[in-house]
Amino acid sequence: MKMSQPIQISHLQKPVNLIEIAERGQVKSSGKAEPGSFKDMFSKELASSTGVQFSKHAEQRLYSRGIELSDTTLNKISDAISRADTKGSKETLILTDDAALVVSVKNRTVITVFDRDNLREGVVTSIDSAVVL
Repeated sequence: MKMSQPIQISHLQKPVNLIEIAERGQVKSSGKAEPGSFKDMFSKELASSTGVQFSKHAEQRLYSRGIELSDTTLNKISDAISRADTKGSKETLILTDDAALVVSVKNRTVITVFDRDNLREGVVTSIDSAVVL
């Protein structure tokens, strides 16, 4: 067996090219990098399925504060953004059980995220509406 040939586990599965998988995210000869980590690819896929995007700042806040959003919660957030949009909101605060998200309604992008403890300590500015889930 040659190293460049895909490995097929059984006749029912499609071939897997381990070299291609290992080279993902590395700089190609064109000088451009492919999408990086699994986390980045997963976030983009999740955002495309719910119609909600996360800014880099919001992604960092989620990670640093240990906030995890389930598929159900993401769907609720997407619905909340749609409801805020029908009311003419531009930037809204969405309150979930675990977190508070400041969202640009027009772009359907989460700008920043607070956990409940940080929200109690501060003031949220530059919003024109709030949606409680």
